[in-house]
Amino acid sequence: MPPSPAHDHAHGPDPDAPPPSPEVLARRRRAVWLMLLLLVPVGLATVVGLVVLWPGDEPTRAQQVADTYLPPGTTYPDARVASIETTPCPGVDPAQPATCSTAVVEVLDGEGAGEFVQIDLPPEVRGDDVAEGDTVVLSRDPGAEGAAAYGFYDYSRDTPLVVLAVTFALVVGVVARLRGLASLLGLGFAFFVLLQFVLPGLLGDGSPVLVSLVGSAAIMFVVLYLAHGFSARTTTALVGTLFGLALVALLGAVAVSVARLTGLTSEETVTLQGYDPTLDFSGLVLAGVVVAGLGVLNDVTITQASAVWQLNEANPSMTWRELFDRGMAVGRDHIASTVYTVVFAYAGAALPLLLLFELYAQPVTTVVTSSALAEEVVRTFVGSIALVLAVPVTTAAGAFFAKAAATEAGAAPERGLSALRARFAR
Repeated sequence: MPPSPAHDHAHGPDPDAPPPSPEVLARRRRAVWLMLLLLVPVGLATVVGLVVLWPGDEPTRAQQVADTYLPPGTTYPDARVASIETTPCPGVDPAQPATCSTAVVEVLDGEGAGEFVQIDLPPEVRGDDVAEGDTVVLSRDPGAEGAAAYGFYDYSRDTPLVVLAVTFALVVGVVARLRGLASLLGLGFAFFVLLQFVLPGLLGDGSPVLVSLVGSAAIMFVVLYLAHGFSARTTTALVGTLFGLALVALLGAVAVSVARLTGLTSEETVTLQGYDPTLDFSGLVLAGVVVAGLGVLNDVTITQASAVWQLNEANPSMTWRELFDRGMAVGRDHIASTVYTVVFAYAGAALPLLLLFELYAQPVTTVVTSSALAEEVVRTFVGSIALVLAVPVTTAAGAFFAKAAATEAGAAPERGLSALRARFAR
């Protein structure tokens, strides 16, 4: 017995399936052109938003203030530990002895390469954690008179992170092949938009919600087509994803306002406030919800769109209502599993915070409605609501365009395009 569509989580066509007939291909093309009538204006608005909101070269107020916390010319060279000495820390309670460590290290790069310098390790870095031959990262202050001062900055993690990144890329490439490599290119584009547009935009004077929406839409336009190809299925998923992003922004704005979330609930946001108190921290909460919803919305909508189109091509005689109902049967199974994914992902990210609340002798209602946990609750519920509603919207869009593409009206955009090509060919 073949597997049911509810358990088919594939995001691409079956390579063993027979090629689609010319009639099926024609209906797909018609459906794409119908959907482009909706998506082209959204795409143009996204491009305009990128141009208008793209941050300039001038440093933001937060960047200017942050620069004053570091001496000019500070660098972070790697260094190899040559020797280490552990001694009792002076001036501490004898009942609670602590150890202090001093290390001699060789600077490996930068202006002081080859120098041997002595550094004090902070109390949280015990001598047992650092051994001779280990590589650490230093901070190097060149000093006003050329007398550089070195200090311990962090452990060196280049090797394990590079190994993990290469392993991830190899696994994705071997298992998913060209489609997996295309998804990695899309991931690179997504990080480019986040680092060059979204993050600088959030530190600027623009609206955090608008910046995150425009950036997220740009990411989705590129990564969906890059990873899944230009097809009716992908275009249907894009319609559902954009709807989900818009819904996240709308529901999030209402929830953040009604719940009076200030956004100042972590050490990082308090630090940001010190750099620039004019930042819209409530808007940053909402921007985080929008960006966090990108991946899971993409997963749900592409799977749902694939199910609808496969059902339609397996039985073209189904009506719009029958196609929608069968597609939703698949979607309900997907919703049930994905909601767990969203909730547990947020719970894992907030685990240290949950552990602190476990230690406090406070009523559960007081803990859940506190400002720190309320942010996570709002993120979870807003993301989950948008995720759940994106399923019927994607299903309805796929069913509508699949049926419309089979009609004479659906062939109009394709005939118009053919006429336009013929005119330019003369």
